Amino acid sequence: MKSEGRLFFVLALFVFAMAGLYAWWTDVAPHEQAGHRGIEWIGVVALVLSGLLLTMVGSALWLISRRIAPRPEDRPDAEIAEGAGDLGFFSPGSYWPFGLAFAAMIASLGLAFDQWWLVAVGLLSVLFATCGLMFEYYTGSRRGAEH
Repeated sequence: MKSEGRLFFVLALFVFAMAGLYAWWTDVAPHEQAGHRGIEWIGVVALVLSGLLLTMVGSALWLISRRIAPRPEDRPDAEIAEGAGDLGFFSPGSYWPFGLAFAAMIASLGLAFDQWWLVAVGLLSVLFATCGLMFEYYTGSRRGAEH
């Protein structure tokens, strides 16, 4: 978790630096055609809040890394074989991700064209496809007792 925490802290420093650069750039850049001069606060606030969010995630990962034993990714003397093992079960031939992407596309098209009925149909389809993806291999906890 230490390596992930460091990554988030470095990204937070980058975003904070870009927020400062953005504030400076919008303050000195010529805006004569728009009749405006000064800092554009919406972008600065968005970048600062993004940096704070990255700092929050990095802090959480750092605190977790202090409580658990070092993982192979965090130790400099670790071997590659120490990180081997099962990562999880991945369905080799599921059609649910395609259905989920199609439903999200329908909802996005409804939003883009201001067709709220299409957004509703798309969101219901997203919900249905998400449930189908989650419960694809679920057979029930008492499946053997029923038969």
